[in-house]
Amino acid sequence: MKMHPICQGNHLDLRSGVSRRDFMYVGMAGGLGLTLPNLLKLQAAASINPAMPEVEAFKPIADSIIHIYLPGGMAHQESWDPKPFAAPDYRGPYTPIKTSIAGEYVGEKFVNIAKIMNKLTVIRSMTHGEAAHERGTHNMFTGYKPSPAIKFPSFGSVISHEQGSRNNLPPYVVVPSVIAPEQGTGYMSSAYGPFALGSDPADKNFTVRDLLTPKGMEGNRFDRRRSLLGTVDEHFKSIEKSDSINAMDSFYDAAYGLISSQKAREAFDLNKEADKLRDEYGRNTAGQRFLLARRLVEAGVRMVSVNYGGWDHHSNIKNAFDGQAPNFDQAFARLITDLEERGMLDRTLVMVSSEFGRTPKINGTNGRDHWPRVFSVALAGGGFKKGYIHGASDALGGEPDRDAVSPQDLAMTMYRQLGINGEKRIMSDGARPIDIVNGGRIMNELLA
Repeated sequence: MKMHPICQGNHLDLRSGVSRRDFMYVGMAGGLGLTLPNLLKLQAAASINPAMPEVEAFKPIADSIIHIYLPGGMAHQESWDPKPFAAPDYRGPYTPIKTSIAGEYVGEKFVNIAKIMNKLTVIRSMTHGEAAHERGTHNMFTGYKPSPAIKFPSFGSVISHEQGSRNNLPPYVVVPSVIAPEQGTGYMSSAYGPFALGSDPADKNFTVRDLLTPKGMEGNRFDRRRSLLGTVDEHFKSIEKSDSINAMDSFYDAAYGLISSQKAREAFDLNKEADKLRDEYGRNTAGQRFLLARRLVEAGVRMVSVNYGGWDHHSNIKNAFDGQAPNFDQAFARLITDLEERGMLDRTLVMVSSEFGRTPKINGTNGRDHWPRVFSVALAGGGFKKGYIHGASDALGGEPDRDAVSPQDLAMTMYRQLGINGEKRIMSDGARPIDIVNGGRIMNELLA
């Protein structure tokens, strides 16, 4: 790669009044932006899409989505799809409990969720064929089967590409951090990747990296360095006409917009929430992550992807659920109620998924193994029905009994509610048009 003349001894025009000492801080100013996760590059890259055939546009029903992902493969039998009348080695260690939907049950640890089931749609007939974690995760973050030929973008990256940012906030935020490549941009530019927090909202001294100006730097100095960065950029442009250099202007604008906007910064500040509400969500990992997710969509983030727990319970599933499920139950139920109380639920889609389910029969170590043939997904708000159970697994929870749903069906329906037509094509780097979703259908029977 050709080295810029600045590295070969050429001079910069620093007549704007900045000193050489100031110039040494360009690396800091540049780093301030460059260390912001890839999503803040949203406007840093020019669109790579040439004119594409038009597809039907959809009116958005939901403004935002909170995708709660439970990595490892949550057992559907102990959660959304218990089998109260099965033999103990299939039913598992818990006694299913009744819900606010007549005749329907959830797992024993879902005490609070049982009360709000009349606000949810639960799909009990999700299915795909991928029993490996990475491949199952790919299905549930992209709506695509894994391919050796191409990497597909995550839901959040597609949403970023199609809808862009609002209110100086990243369109796509991951709480607290990216757990798998499948949460990334795939064939898209890294401009559409997630903004990750870098620390956990449940931590006592939680702060979001990169959202504060350098310690001891007042606003005028911060603005001066931004001006200096502009001087350097102009120098580069005069030497080399490059789309990537021009794109960096937008990248820095996005980064500075987030850092300098008090409203944007406050969206990440859980201390703005009442102590009582924080307690009601739970002063734990699930509670504070879910509360921050609500705060972010309220401020204008289009998609918040929240990761919680580890659900790969090959042994002692009772002990594992006893430790994690109650916090999830409390936080999720409060999230749905909170959104409803604020008048946000109808315009916010909440989706809970995992990469697959677990085997119908308890194994020799009192756990369940990987099982992609049938599992469950829960949805709330965003125009989905309330108090609706879609599909069913068979009596032992091993196969879809009726109305099987694929990841493509789920993706098409989710995108439709957000105003994105899954049949649209996006151009990949190799000038190859690729469907946002390849196959699947909009499941109108789930929609209110």
